[in-house]
Amino acid sequence: MVLDTTLRSIPLFSQLREGDVWRIRDAAITRNYTRDSIILFESDAGDALYVVLSGQVKIVHTAEDGREVILATRAKGDFFGELSLIDDQPLTAHVIAMQDSDLLVLRRDDFRRCLAEMPGISAGLLRALCQRLRRADSMIGGLVLLDVKGRVARLILEMASQNDGETVPKGITHQTISQMIGASRETVSRTLREMTMQGLIVVTGRRIAVGDRASLEAAAQLDELGRVEPPAAATAENLGRRSTDLAEQQ
Repeated sequence: MVLDTTLRSIPLFSQLREGDVWRIRDAAITRNYTRDSIILFESDAGDALYVVLSGQVKIVHTAEDGREVILATRAKGDFFGELSLIDDQPLTAHVIAMQDSDLLVLRRDDFRRCLAEMPGISAGLLRALCQRLRRADSMIGGLVLLDVKGRVARLILEMASQNDGETVPKGITHQTISQMIGASRETVSRTLREMTMQGLIVVTGRRIAVGDRASLEAAAQLDELGRVEPPAAATAENLGRRSTDLAEQQ
């Protein structure tokens, strides 16, 4: 079955026995969300684990005046909603589809049963949460210690590492970057143009790729703030794995 193969490709489930994969398949449901759909609301009671089968979602705080701060993005193989299932607290942010997305939904009781009966899931969950905490620490340090260029450089390296190592995932616009690093869209656009002219990044159509990696890492001060780690997906499976203004993306 196609879903069985898809589940095995997800790091959280990749170490499970075939029978356990079948149990998850039978217990879970799949849901489809179109771009810009609100999947979860901040302060709602979290009652399920969500695994991204395809597409991409963003986890955001929204101010009363409508401004958004993007805390994180989740792409294929990533999951969200786990914190509320562990600590029984309300959700701390909205989750919104950035692209048309297919999600696997595992309800609270089934999730907790899996944790109790399938050690592989517990180990994968702990690894992923540790990596997210490390990235959060690094992000906080970057907000305090880096200028806009440094924060943009670090974000590009981070997003590329979670994709194919060289390119930023599709759908990441100037506005998205500004919401992730705490700068205005205009400042981000100007910074990206400068970085393209300097050869730090390569822009082809609507895609951003790593250009001069060493210079990007220097701008991001990775020696001081820590190296960009591979995504949880790659770690869990031990995977070895010019300039035009992007305003048209908006």
